[in-house]
Amino acid sequence: MAVDVVTFGCRLNTYESEVIRREAETAGLGALSGGAVVVNTCAVTGEAVRQARQAIRKARRDNPEARIVVTGCAAQTEPDTFATMDEVDLVLGNEEKLSAHNYRALPDFGVNNYEKARVNDIMSVRETASHMVDAIEGRARAFVQVQNGCDHRCTFCIIPYGRGNSRSVPMGAVVDQIKRLAGNGYAEVVLSGVDLTSYGADLPGAPRLGKLVRTILRQVPGLARLRLSSIDSIEADPDLIEAIATEPRLMPHLHLSLQSGDDMILKRMKRRHSRDDAIRFCEEMRALRPDIVFGADIIAGFPTEKDVMFENSLRVVEECGLTHLHVFPFSPREGTPAARMPQVDRRTVKVRAARLREAGDRAHRKHLALLAGTTQRILVEREGLGRTEDFTLAAIDSGRPGEIVSARIEGNDGEKLIARAVATAARAA
Repeated sequence: MAVDVVTFGCRLNTYESEVIRREAETAGLGALSGGAVVVNTCAVTGEAVRQARQAIRKARRDNPEARIVVTGCAAQTEPDTFATMDEVDLVLGNEEKLSAHNYRALPDFGVNNYEKARVNDIMSVRETASHMVDAIEGRARAFVQVQNGCDHRCTFCIIPYGRGNSRSVPMGAVVDQIKRLAGNGYAEVVLSGVDLTSYGADLPGAPRLGKLVRTILRQVPGLARLRLSSIDSIEADPDLIEAIATEPRLMPHLHLSLQSGDDMILKRMKRRHSRDDAIRFCEEMRALRPDIVFGADIIAGFPTEKDVMFENSLRVVEECGLTHLHVFPFSPREGTPAARMPQVDRRTVKVRAARLREAGDRAHRKHLALLAGTTQRILVEREGLGRTEDFTLAAIDSGRPGEIVSARIEGNDGEKLIARAVATAARAA
């Protein structure tokens, strides 16, 4: 019986879930009577923790004889929350979840709450090992962890306490992993990390993310597409900017950790960029690569946010030319400085989030309209749906998951492109 892994949160968790599956099966969890379910949690919001608890209860109802293991960022930051749940057999921290020997003791656990939790001090971890995976289950593109943890302390964020300080995977190990995935047929790989643009600061010689990107593209010529997950634009190094401008296999889509368009709120968040920094970065990158598009995370209703401050965030959608917007209504995360700041009324937060989403939808529809009549290379994710190089969702009339298909854009339905295939360009896993 295979180990069932339930994944919440970011792309890094998606990658790590494949390592968890392998390590848990190596430890013999799949051979246990009743099998095993591992819940890989997210801690970014209180709602994420609530959803994890809900999923655990459902897993127990659906699998009454299974062993249930809880791990991930929420398990790291609040192990007692899960150790006190009757449904849970074992709680593992973010470092412990990646080693088979931590799963082997599972049949002996559950005597008391103390023994149920194996969660060490994540701040004491100094390295991030490369964990080779052959595939990402159910995915047409592969994610590769190149960095973990974060040295910054944004006032709204609990993640450094779940992931530890920033640490990087050595460049050679990253290249070997991508060669392996490309050899297994993946046409697209996404570089993932908690603070991706801090890559390399802890490695000998302190190589930057740009050097890693250019090394991958040079040493893995068979890889059709390389994509970056969320970046901090203020940390973009010259090599990275040069690669974005000149490397056609590096996809023209950047998701920015923007968070706000108001300078005072950015300061209270302890972000390292200003509003003008973000606008200037987008303008400069668009001048270097005209087909580039930008997504961004924006928080609505951060503590102390006045109407005029919110309007600055609303305007930055157009001023940065954002097309893929992720809007987060602020909710206080226990254990963070922002939770102790004067809060914005919840109804106001919801209204502001709705207005930001409307602005994002307008920008996205404008982007869709601009692509009409063009030819795009689409990676088919599942039957009938795929993504263009700039990460725009497209309905496509042919192609199997993992194929890159050249297609003519015939229009859109307000949410996605309508594409008709003209040729298959590549085959992936």
